[in-house]
Amino acid sequence: MRSFAVIVAAGSGSRMGRPKQFLPLAGKTVVEWSLKAFLDTPDIEGVILVTTAENIKEHSKKLSSEKVQMVEGGATRMESVRRGFKAVPEDIDLIAVHDGARPLITPQVIHDVLEEAYESGAAVAAVPVKDTLKKVTNKQLWVSGTPVRSSFWLAQTPQCYRREILDEALQKFADEKNATDESQLVEKSGHRVKVVASSYENIKITTPEDLVMAESLMEKRMGGQKRASVGIGYDVHKLVAGRDLWLGGIKISHSKGLLGHSDGDVILHAVGDAILGALGEGEIGMMFPPDNPKIKGIASKEIIASVMEKVAQKKAQVFHIDINILAEEPKIKPHYLAIKTSLASLLGLPEGSVNVKAKTHEGLDSIGEGKAMACQAVASVLIPWL
Repeated sequence: MRSFAVIVAAGSGSRMGRPKQFLPLAGKTVVEWSLKAFLDTPDIEGVILVTTAENIKEHSKKLSSEKVQMVEGGATRMESVRRGFKAVPEDIDLIAVHDGARPLITPQVIHDVLEEAYESGAAVAAVPVKDTLKKVTNKQLWVSGTPVRSSFWLAQTPQCYRREILDEALQKFADEKNATDESQLVEKSGHRVKVVASSYENIKITTPEDLVMAESLMEKRMGGQKRASVGIGYDVHKLVAGRDLWLGGIKISHSKGLLGHSDGDVILHAVGDAILGALGEGEIGMMFPPDNPKIKGIASKEIIASVMEKVAQKKAQVFHIDINILAEEPKIKPHYLAIKTSLASLLGLPEGSVNVKAKTHEGLDSIGEGKAMACQAVASVLIPWL
C-alpha cells in the first residue's frame, strides 16, 4: 500500500512564547527533525506539512521539496488535519498524521504503526502509563479514585489510518473542532483503533523543559557532546537626523537614527559579531562588506538570519546573550522588554536567555554628547566537539 504523512505544525506555541515547531534543536529546527524522520522512512512517499501562512512564507524555500508540500493550516488542530488530508493524493492508501512538535520519532516506529494500520485499519503510537493515576473530580482537588494504570496508555503520534477510515471520521464529525487527536473521531465512527508500542523518548515539545530534554536526547542519538564557547561583539554608529532608529530589530521613535551602510542597528551588529566570534567565524563585515553596493540599506534582521544559518550549519546552539547599550539619548530603559522580546525571537531563544541593559557616558565623548551610540554583546554558544 502507498503511504503519505500529514505533519501538523500550525500551532502558535502560546506556552513557549513563539511557534515551538520552529525553535532550534541540535542544529535544526524542531519540525525539521520531524520531517527528516518521515523522509528517512522508505514507506513514506511524500509529506504534507501543515503550518501557518507566515511560516510558509518564511520557511518554504528551505522546507518545500519534491516530497514535501506546505499547506496553510486552520484555527484548530482538527481543521489543520482536515486541510492536510485534502492535499494528500487520492491514490494514497495509508495516511500517517504526526505532530510537528514530536521531533524524536524514529523511522522504525513510523514503519511499525503504518504496518499495523495496514492490518487493522487504524493504529496509534503509544506507551504504557508509568505513574499511578489519580481521578480528581472537584475544584478542591480531592482524589475521588485510583484507576488501575495497567489499562492506560499515553497516546502519541504518528496515528496511521487506511484512507477511507480517516476520511469517514473527518466527514462524519466535520463540525468537531476540539478533539485532541483524530483517533477519537475514528473511535466515534465505530472503528477500533490498535495501539502500537512506541518509545518514551517520543516526547512532544510543549514547555521549555521539554526542549531541554529533547536537546539532550538528540545529542545522545547523534553520539556527541557540546562544548561552551563565548564570543564578544562591539559596534558603534553616529546618530544623525533624517534616519530611522533601529535597535534590536525594532524601530524606536526618536528624532535621530543611526548612520550606516545597513539600517545601522548597533545591537544586532554587536550580537552578530559576538555569535560569529564564539563560532570562530570572523565578523559580520566579512559576510556583508560595507563597500558592497548590493547590500546598501539591508535590514540587520537579514544579517542575523545569515549568522543563525552559520549556527545551524555548525550544529551549534546559542543559549545566552548579554548586551550593554551605550547611549545618552534616547532613554533605552522603556524599550528593554521590546528589545529583549525581539532578540529572543530572532535568535530562537526563551526571553529568559536574553539580558538587556544600558549605560550613559555621563556627557563624556561623542556618545555622551548624543552624537553616537554603541553596543557591547557577549554570546554564549554550545558547539559540537570535533
